[in-house]
Amino acid sequence: MPKRSLSSRVLRWPEPATVLAAAGEWATAFGPTQPDLLGIGYIGSYARGDWGVGSDLDLLLVLRRAEGPFHERAGKFERPRLPVSVDLLVYTAAEVEAFQKEGRRFGKVLARELKWLWQRQSPTQGR
Repeated sequence: MPKRSLSSRVLRWPEPATVLAAAGEWATAFGPTQPDLLGIGYIGSYARGDWGVGSDLDLLLVLRRAEGPFHERAGKFERPRLPVSVDLLVYTAAEVEAFQKEGRRFGKVLARELKWLWQRQSPTQGR
């Protein structure tokens, strides 16, 4: 969260490197503990480089499968404790693929902005 300077009323917002380092540490620790989790990435202002005071971190969790509607999924995960607030977007791999194939706006955002923090390595990767 923002830090208040002792000699000023000005709030200092954490630098992107600090936010993304903390998110990366969380992702590499959390990802392997979730069997259905395929990847953790981020989009939005931190991905575009236009973050500012008050910006949150939009984290994308991509699952093999998920139960329930999209708007209920994020509540099944504990939000990471990062220097800024976090918005969790939880989709299945099939949904992400459909967004991109169908040319939906969100699919275009993912293609343009998505930066991965952690991805599960499949048995066929690296061959």
